[in-house]
Amino acid sequence: MPVTTPAYARLSAAFPGLRVTEGEPRSGAGWVSAEQLAAGGTVLDAFAGWDAEQIARDHGRAPRPDVAAALALHRYAWPACLLFTVPWFLHRRVPRLPVADVSFHRASGRMTVRTRSFGCLPDDPAAALPGARVLPTEAALRDELRAAIAEHLAPVLDAFRPRLRRGPHALWGMATDEITEGLWYVGRLMGREERAVADLTALLPGGTAPYAGGAHFRGADQAHRTPDAAEGGCSRDRLTCCLFYTVSPERTCATCPRGTGTDRIRRRASVA
Repeated sequence: MPVTTPAYARLSAAFPGLRVTEGEPRSGAGWVSAEQLAAGGTVLDAFAGWDAEQIARDHGRAPRPDVAAALALHRYAWPACLLFTVPWFLHRRVPRLPVADVSFHRASGRMTVRTRSFGCLPDDPAAALPGARVLPTEAALRDELRAAIAEHLAPVLDAFRPRLRRGPHALWGMATDEITEGLWYVGRLMGREERAVADLTALLPGGTAPYAGGAHFRGADQAHRTPDAAEGGCSRDRLTCCLFYTVSPERTCATCPRGTGTDRIRRRASVA
């Protein structure tokens, strides 16, 4: 059994909208490989076109091309980051998955991975398996996780960049947001939000290039309480905006950086 299989099984149990299996990358019949996305061209045009068509159909107005591209990047990067963070969160294993080893079927929420190497700690039973890279400490494993995600995302971000009209700093801010909010959400579904917040705070404290910014959670126990933290639990502001407000001004993300404390309280109450 591949070392990541148990983690992906638990991910699907908590979040049935995403199913990850080990296998060769696929393309066609709704599948797109990460390598194809990173190559840009017509495959990436079609991938972003999906969002443009869906927004026009659901909201009666066509989005700007950069808005459609931003949402398309989110549709891919959010689940792609979970391929790395969930095995680390649950088992302290970090797969190396370059774009050549991942494919995505967005209509069904399915992904395939081909795990050929992984990082782990010395006391992991998988440390003796082929492909294992044993790291001495938790801090070293966090370095490995940041490097593994960056290896995968860098070519994808480069392909999306001309369509997004954003520079490298903003793109890596988006990556920071996707890493943080994906695992935060899944941790909450698993009943382990506090652990997820602690792990993400250690993983992304800020100043860990190429990532821009950090997880930067606010909690109800902080000295400088904010209106949203007063409602209980944790909150954060995204480092970047997905621009969905340009399509539907009345609907913004719960962590939208354009919102106010009052906005966050209202959105949290609505979700509850």
